[in-house]
Amino acid sequence: MPTPLTPQIAQALNLAPKKVQATLQLLNDGATIPFIARYRQEATQGLNEVEILNIAQNLEKLQSLQKRKVSILESIEEQGKLTDVLAQKIETTWSSTELEDLYLPYKQKRRTKATVARENGLEPLAKVLMKQSITRPAEDLAHDFCTSAVADVSEALEGARHIIAEWVNENARARQGLRRLFGKDAVISAKVVSTKKEEAAKYRDYFDFSEPLRKIPSHRLLAIRRAEAEGFLRVNIALQKETALQQLERFFCKNATESSHQIALALADSYQRLLKPSLETEFKNKSKAKADEQAIAVFAENLRQLLLTPPLGPKRILAIDPGFKSGCKVVCLDAQGELLYNENIYPHPPQNEKGRAAAKIAQLLEAYKLEAIAIGNGTAGRETEDFISQKVRFKRPVQVFVVNEAGASVYSASKIAREEFPNYDVTVRGAVSIGRRLMDPLAELVKIDPKSIGVGQYQHDVDQKLLKESLDQVVESVVNQVGVNVNTASAHLLSYVSGLGPKLAENIVKHRAEVGPFPSRQALKKVSGMGPKAFEQCAGFLRVPVSKNPLDNSAVHPESYALVKKIAVSLSAEVKQLIGKKELLQDVNPKQFTSEATGFLTVQSILEELKKAGRDPRGTAQVFQFDPNLRKVEDLREGMVVPGLVSNITNFGAFVDIGVKQDGLIHVSELANRFVSDPNEVVQLQQEVRVKVLSVDVERKRIQLSLKQV
Repeated sequence: MPTPLTPQIAQALNLAPKKVQATLQLLNDGATIPFIARYRQEATQGLNEVEILNIAQNLEKLQSLQKRKVSILESIEEQGKLTDVLAQKIETTWSSTELEDLYLPYKQKRRTKATVARENGLEPLAKVLMKQSITRPAEDLAHDFCTSAVADVSEALEGARHIIAEWVNENARARQGLRRLFGKDAVISAKVVSTKKEEAAKYRDYFDFSEPLRKIPSHRLLAIRRAEAEGFLRVNIALQKETALQQLERFFCKNATESSHQIALALADSYQRLLKPSLETEFKNKSKAKADEQAIAVFAENLRQLLLTPPLGPKRILAIDPGFKSGCKVVCLDAQGELLYNENIYPHPPQNEKGRAAAKIAQLLEAYKLEAIAIGNGTAGRETEDFISQKVRFKRPVQVFVVNEAGASVYSASKIAREEFPNYDVTVRGAVSIGRRLMDPLAELVKIDPKSIGVGQYQHDVDQKLLKESLDQVVESVVNQVGVNVNTASAHLLSYVSGLGPKLAENIVKHRAEVGPFPSRQALKKVSGMGPKAFEQCAGFLRVPVSKNPLDNSAVHPESYALVKKIAVSLSAEVKQLIGKKELLQDVNPKQFTSEATGFLTVQSILEELKKAGRDPRGTAQVFQFDPNLRKVEDLREGMVVPGLVSNITNFGAFVDIGVKQDGLIHVSELANRFVSDPNEVVQLQQEVRVKVLSVDVERKRIQLSLKQV
């Protein structure tokens, strides 16, 4: 049975109503977006996560709009002004803007100039003038309305114009017409506050600025809005007054009569005093909301890419949080990320204990059989990397990695870190985070507020509620895309798994601690609170590498195990012999195994998973080295070609870490020898690149780079 909102959502998203209805039904039954996208492809006819999320968000918006309609209808009904025609207009509109326009004439108002004019008996005069059919001069007509409250003709006409101005402002068609003009022709302009030129130096590109509002990119608008909020710029969004008045005159002025001049004056007053401020505010908010959405989309994509950074895997690691005066915090971790040992070393000035520090590192590497070294890329990061490569004598091969430590300090002071390491200070926790981030970036990064990870643009200026929702959705999506080892994952990581949440995640960890590792997916049913629905939603995303059933370590859902067995029998093989055997599976026809219960898309998905089962979709971490001759911005020269790592992506280009403690910018125009609308078409976060140095501004610490000129 279709829900009343299915047609509206289908039309808004240009999707088939059947797909929308099936998705709404699944969501209503408690299914999560990752579960629907992966395991209910037949029902939705292959909708992906983004499309399903859009359906869910549209449903929420329309439900909110419905509640607003009910409230508005009740309000107008209470006033005794609700007609059948008005009720139908309100009930059939699905535009929040149109809805508010319809309600505007009936909204409770503060005392206005029009209110005073009505109290003085001038509404009949306004109605006569508005008809524009009188032959008597307007002044003669107004004379009849002069009373003790209305001193003269001039005051009577002014009062009538105030009433007309209010009618014009509340006219839905007039507002919509001006709204279209604003959308097409409005210009945003900015001027520097003359007394703050020096303080506002970083915004000097906007000291005398104007641009069509519909063309301004999100990063520019957000920069202007930030400068305005800081008191450095005066910002205005406006339409040419003559254009607006011509539009209103075409709409309201019927012919040249004695009252036409009064109508024209009322229109000018209505626009300047009522319509213009209202529409400017509306478009200011709309443009900000649009810029927020674009900035959040950039942030979300950056976060997705960062969370998908290839892990090194379960290795025994020595992690170093570098520092100069306070020394370098060193920790040793086992293959599960558990802390084995911690100590401080002082290889840098002012102590310069290089020999002692090198001996200690060599000793720890052997004592704990460590396989890799993770060095934070913050203060003293490059110097520590040099120290390790030049002074430490390795008795066996040990990989050395420089790890992006953005957000590690935030984690180290967090509640999660205190719970994990109640007996250690923030320096130890920070070093552990660096090591674990090399081992499994996803498992560690989910513990940190995404805003502190160092990717995105203007994250503190956008709608914080929308930002959090968007980033949480990205984390949930990636966690479920990668899958989670139920026997090693923290409660925080497990909480993002489809169908779990914080409470059930804690119960899993508690059960694991009391009973021991889960031997299979079926054993999850013994966890307190794990009902049939929760198990259905989470099972396919949890991995049990130790299970006797190899499918427990894959994305194949337990509900499809019987089908996999059937496929194995058809190939005269055991289920375990199918895992990762692309050659064996490539000739299997999905249609052969489709049924009323399991459709073609599901069988196809299962076959693809069997071909790659057990392989981490993120790949494996690789060692990267900066140019050893570059340490600071002053070392750079125009024309140099240097290695780097893409550290951030924005709408206007990509930032690259080239090892000089200041990232350089590849403007979007320098990404490729073609037009690039989205930098993600060319580069990905953490991608290794070779870039050409175009210019270096040492004073402002600005580095311009090129990818296309290499």
